[in-house]
Parts: sequence; C-alpha cells; structure tokens
Amino acid sequence: MMTVEQLEQGGPTAEAVVAWRFEQLRGVGYDRREARLLARRVDIDLHRAVDLLRDGCSQKLALEILL
Repeated sequence: MMTVEQLEQGGPTAEAVVAWRFEQLRGVGYDRREARLLARRVDIDLHRAVDLLRDGCSQKLALEILL
C-alpha cells in the first residue's frame, strides 16, 4: 500500500518497488538470493513467480521457467 507521502511525490521509488517485490517473494518461500534476483528483474511477472510456488512448483523449476 502506498503512503500519502509517496502519492504526493508521484509514487514509490524504484528501490521501494524492488523491496516490496522482495518481501512478496520471500513470503511465498523463495530463498534470499533468488528473491533478490527476481525482485530486481521487473520484467518478470511477480504474480507468476508467486503463483508458481503456491501451486506447488519447486523453487528450482520456477526459476528455470521464469529466467
């Protein structure tokens, strides 16, 4: 969720978006290294990355699919 300050400044910074993506990826089970890699790759659909693990895909296979 964006804060009022972020809205007034024109939205979240790229750094804030990457940090949020990292948190989401860690929350579903990606290791720190892989979560950091995927979080920085904004060309990778976050929802797809999350759904792969939630649907039972192994982290290794998910990375092969996403990368």
